[in-house]
Amino acid sequence: MKQELNIGGIKIPVPIIQGGMGVGISLSGLAAAVANEGGVGVISAAGLGFVHRSPTLDYLQSNIEGLKKEIRKAREHTKGIIGVNIMVAMSNFADLARTSISEKADMIFSGAGLPFELPKFLTPGSKTKLVPIVSSARAARIICEKWKSLYDYLPDAFVVEGPKAGGHLGFKKENLEDSHYALEELVPEVVREVKLFEDKYQCKIPVIAAGGLHTGKDIHNIMQAGAKGVQLGTRFVTTAECDASPRFKQTYIDAKIDDMEIIQSPVGMPGRAIHNKFLDKVRSGMKIPMRCPFHCIRTCNVSSSPYCIVTALYNAYKGNMKGGYAFAGANAYLATKITTVKELFRELVDEWQDARLKSLH
Repeated sequence: MKQELNIGGIKIPVPIIQGGMGVGISLSGLAAAVANEGGVGVISAAGLGFVHRSPTLDYLQSNIEGLKKEIRKAREHTKGIIGVNIMVAMSNFADLARTSISEKADMIFSGAGLPFELPKFLTPGSKTKLVPIVSSARAARIICEKWKSLYDYLPDAFVVEGPKAGGHLGFKKENLEDSHYALEELVPEVVREVKLFEDKYQCKIPVIAAGGLHTGKDIHNIMQAGAKGVQLGTRFVTTAECDASPRFKQTYIDAKIDDMEIIQSPVGMPGRAIHNKFLDKVRSGMKIPMRCPFHCIRTCNVSSSPYCIVTALYNAYKGNMKGGYAFAGANAYLATKITTVKELFRELVDEWQDARLKSLH
C-alpha cells in the first residue's frame, strides 16, 4: 500500500489504524503486533481497572496503573506507533488523558462524546497527537472551533465512525439504517468541513474512515471518497494476537448475519453486539440493577441500568459469555477463522492493490 498516512508529523507506513476495543480486547499484545506491521496499534483504556485489579487500589486508580503498564508493555514489543483510545464518557477521562501523554503515547483517539478539553492536558514538549472520533461534519466543525479558540490547537486528524461500527454508536437508533448517514456520505462531508480549517490555518488534518470496513477493496473505495486512512476494529478480533479470550473470538466466527443486533447500552447510547443468551435475559427483564462500586462511565444511570456494562464486557473478554456479550461491527459474521496480524495486513494490502489496479483500467 503506497499511500503513507501522516498525522501531525508522524508518518504511518500503512494507513491502517486498529480500533480501540474494550474491555480488554485491544491491549498491548494486539497494539504492538499492528504497530510492527506499519499501522497504528491502539490500546483501549476502557475497563483497565478490571483487567489490572489491585487489592491496594480502587477501580479508577487501577485503571490508571493498568494503562501505564499496557503502554510500557507495548513499547517493549515494538518500535512502531502506539495510540490510546479514551472515551469522553469515562469518569476519569482527564486522568487517562494525562497518563497517556506522560507515558508518551503517540496518539490519543477519543470519542463517545466530544473531547472539548483534550488539548488542555498537553504538556510543554509533549509529542502526543490528538485525534477526535466523530460521526458528523458538524461535530468536526464544533471541535475545530472550540479547540482553536480555547487552546489555539487544531486536531491532528479526525476519525469518522459510520453506523456500521461495533460497540457504542454516535447515532440515533432510527438513523443507523438511513443511507444519508452511511460512511460513504459522511466522509466527503467531513473532508469538506475540515478543508475550510486546513485552508484557513495552512495545516493538514487527515480524515480517517471507520465502521464496517472489511476488505482491501472497502479501504480503496473509501479512500477514493476522500479518506486518507482507515480504522478497523472487528477484523483484528479474530487474530492470534488479539488480547481477548479464544471463546470471545469464537463468538465472531460462529456468528450469522441475523445475530448482529443493536442494543441500548446502560451508558445511554445504542450499540452493536452479537446476539446471545445474556442479551435475551436483559431483554426479558431477568437482569436487575446492582449497586455500582466503579462509577466508570459518567452517563451510566445506575438506578435504572439493567446490568453493569463494564462487568459484562469484562466477562466476555475473559470468555464468560453467559455473563456478558461481544460488541462487534456489522460485518463480524464474515469471520471464518483465526489468522495473524501479519497475514491480515498482507491480505488487506493485496486486496487494496488489486482494487486500485482495476480502478485504473
